[in-house]
Amino acid sequence: MEVAAKLKFARLSPQKCRLVCDQIRGLPIDRAIDILKFSPRRAAAVLKKVLDSAIANAEHNHGADIDELKVAQVFADQGPTYKRMQARAKGRGTRLLKPTCHITVILSDERSKS
Repeated sequence: MEVAAKLKFARLSPQKCRLVCDQIRGLPIDRAIDILKFSPRRAAAVLKKVLDSAIANAEHNHGADIDELKVAQVFADQGPTYKRMQARAKGRGTRLLKPTCHITVILSDERSKS
C-alpha cells in the first residue's frame, strides 16, 4: 500500500529542498522525523509537515500501522518562478526570481514490498 501527500507552490528553491529529500529517502518514518526535526535547513521544517500529513493520511484513510511505514519516495519538482522587480540606483530596476517547488512524499508498507 502506498500513501502520498503533496505540497504545491512551496516558497523554497527545489535545489535546496532536494538536499533534504535525499537525506530521508528510504528511511523508516521515525528516523526520517528525527532527521528533519534536528536539521538546521529551512526546507526540513516544510518537509516535516508534508511527512506528518502523509502519516496522517495513511493512518486515517487506510488504517495503516505507523510503525511499519517507510519513506518510499520523496521528491521536489520545480514550480513556477515568481518574477519581481527591485529598485536600483538611477531609476533602474533589477529582476528578482523567487522560485517555488512542488514537494511529494510517498510512504509504503514494508511488508507489501517484501
